[in-house]
Amino acid sequence: MMRRLNIGCGQSATPGWINYDNSPSIALARLPQPLISLLGSIGILSALTQKFAAYCRTHSIRYASALSIPEESSSVDVVYSSHMLEHLDRTEARRCVQECYRILKPGGILRLVVPDLKQRIDYYLLARDGDLLLESFIFDLEKPRGLRSWLTRAITGGREHHWMYDYASLTRLVESCGFRDTVELQPGQTSIGEPGDLDLREQEPTWSLYLETRRPLQEAAGPAA
Repeated sequence: MMRRLNIGCGQSATPGWINYDNSPSIALARLPQPLISLLGSIGILSALTQKFAAYCRTHSIRYASALSIPEESSSVDVVYSSHMLEHLDRTEARRCVQECYRILKPGGILRLVVPDLKQRIDYYLLARDGDLLLESFIFDLEKPRGLRSWLTRAITGGREHHWMYDYASLTRLVESCGFRDTVELQPGQTSIGEPGDLDLREQEPTWSLYLETRRPLQEAAGPAA
């Protein structure tokens, strides 16, 4: 049996895979429903957060930080993550990729899907609308204002984007951590031998970049520190 992980699965848990996410909704899902409803009624929990908490109750989603994945070194065949890496700052993103390298077996595959900076820039060059371009980045630009906003941020965390990638920059990141044989793929393509129920077209309509890379079978030296 292949050991396959979906990191930062959100509401796209993959059947037959081990699904991890760091959303507070996983902990919230363990609270009594009346308490969740109360927090929603006073504006502390958004409808989206309540919906995800309900989703966590009915799917086998495990809590884990992408910066410290609770798996043994060289124990995993495939790691997949879709539209998660951009939610990390640059230091965190590097730590996440290093963790993926650590837990993958030699020859193991890392598949990443992220918003594609190039496609957004290409669209900007046609539309010439700077506001639309920045809105498409979904950056965490607005600071919380007021007690309710601060409480919401404290409970759910900042859930917006902190960085954007194109193929060249994402390749630099993964290969600086030791990965090799990096390729950009079209939606639906993969080199994963047994993807099972993995959605190979996830986030296709959202100007996404699909990338796969491998931990080398033989390593002269470990990944960059």
